[in-house]
Amino acid sequence: MKKLIILGGNPETAVLVDIAESMGIHTIVIDPVPDTPAKKRASETYEIDGFDVDGIVAVARERNVDGILVGVADILVIPYQKICEKLNMPCYANEKAIDAFCSKDGFKRYCEKYDIQDIPGIYLTKDSEIEKPKDISYPLMVKPVDSGGGVGMKICRDDEDYIATVHNALKHSKKGVVLVEKYMDTNCDDMAVYYTFRNGTPYLSATYDRQLTRLQGDSSPIATGTVYPSMYTELFLKEVHPKLCAMFEGLNVPAGVLNIQFFIENNNFYIYDPGFRLQGEAPHIHLAHINEFDHRKMLINYAFTGVFGEDDFPEKNDYMFRGKAACSVWVLLKAGKIDSIEGLDEMKAHKNVHFVVERFHEGDTVKEDFIGTERQVLFRIYTAGNSIFEINQTIEDIQNLLKITDPKGNDMVLEWVKPWNTEDYIFDKK
Repeated sequence: MKKLIILGGNPETAVLVDIAESMGIHTIVIDPVPDTPAKKRASETYEIDGFDVDGIVAVARERNVDGILVGVADILVIPYQKICEKLNMPCYANEKAIDAFCSKDGFKRYCEKYDIQDIPGIYLTKDSEIEKPKDISYPLMVKPVDSGGGVGMKICRDDEDYIATVHNALKHSKKGVVLVEKYMDTNCDDMAVYYTFRNGTPYLSATYDRQLTRLQGDSSPIATGTVYPSMYTELFLKEVHPKLCAMFEGLNVPAGVLNIQFFIENNNFYIYDPGFRLQGEAPHIHLAHINEFDHRKMLINYAFTGVFGEDDFPEKNDYMFRGKAACSVWVLLKAGKIDSIEGLDEMKAHKNVHFVVERFHEGDTVKEDFIGTERQVLFRIYTAGNSIFEINQTIEDIQNLLKITDPKGNDMVLEWVKPWNTEDYIFDKK
């Protein structure tokens, strides 16, 4: 039986562990926190910090491990590459790609090099004098350059708030660097693209639009749902895709998956937030359902063989989803204790629901400091249909089926994803 170390313990990584176990693989999950969701599903676990490269290498040698893989955690891609290098094991991330995709400051630098428009902003370090960007007015978005999931991020609207937020964001950055950017407000649309790299060739595998909640004050906006393909797909292919491909060629990315988000304002794309690993949004779940290739299995096999995917991958890959539509429904909760979850089994049995990621259960508490981060997500519900009309009907069905309440009977759902505008998603089916 092959042995695989998986770095990280969050609920999204737990799904990766399930897949590996179903393939007959002995999984070893390494995470400093005991009893994380991924650890509960693994064959074996260790409480070691993901950045303890030498400690993890020692475990790999002692246990005669056959492969290493990073889970759904941006910050662990860097130690993943170092561990693989020390063990001479396959790794999809080279140093140049990590520099470009695993920190917001590196990404900004590479975007400038390849003439890709990003969000105007400046960097501050723990040694910097905290000053406001000269040419950008409030509101401002402050974020650590090397954290994900909304942790440490906040919208600032005055000097006092700005100074306090920068100090807090610096605490969440291992590099001690924060990025201060123009806040892209509600007049912008939000979309993302998802690439597969195979044998050094980039393939666009998915595009999707995101709805964000604006009900949580100045914390980082969190998605309430996504829809595939994006209404901006054609414009993206014309305006941005060629520049990204030039960047990818310069970075010589050998394999792996990459998610990149954009704000769109007046048909202008502003790039932000790359993710060089499996995503919390998990486009790979829709791809496995519709296009019949599974990035999780591809990455697991790559960890052992250095081969990413089968030879028929280019034929299966279709960013237009074979004329179908897909939607991820994120169920965000308010802070409090979950007393009751009604309708879960009925929702899972819906004909258009093909997967559900469960992050909390009855009796769990959504803490105040989870709010404004992806830790407040109860479910990610993956749906597909033949049209955007069918997707909207499924969203309505899910809302009618699910009821989540606190001990006083109050509804805990923050905000539901709204129906998508059907006219925006009529694509040429040629």
